[in-house]
Amino acid sequence: MVHVLSSRTLLTPTDPERARAFYGKLLGLSVYREFGTGPERGTVYFLGGGFLEISGRSETPPSPAVRLWLQVDDATAAHEELRAKGVDILRAPVKEPWGLIEMWISDPDGVRIALVEVPADHPMRYRPGV
Repeated sequence: MVHVLSSRTLLTPTDPERARAFYGKLLGLSVYREFGTGPERGTVYFLGGGFLEISGRSETPPSPAVRLWLQVDDATAAHEELRAKGVDILRAPVKEPWGLIEMWISDPDGVRIALVEVPADHPMRYRPGV
């Protein structure tokens, strides 16, 4: 069995500076660490219990199969803030049949990002008898 100590999602954008502006300035993710120099330098952002690394440069955007799931405390507030900043909102917050409130945005390379609010009474949060 592999004993995993830490993990991160790696994205290799078509325009690293544009990606850093999106994740760092527009989404406001905090920087965990940076490494290297120049436009292709690496930047690692905190993602709650994980990390997102933006590094290198690719001729093609990431596959549409790559998506990010980010839990937020208030999807409506996130929607208003990101819309005001000009972020590409794919879908406003909606309460899904499974009980989560989800909205979808897109990064500059078209990577779809779910911003998810877990309501207080949702099974992911609420555990009766515990």
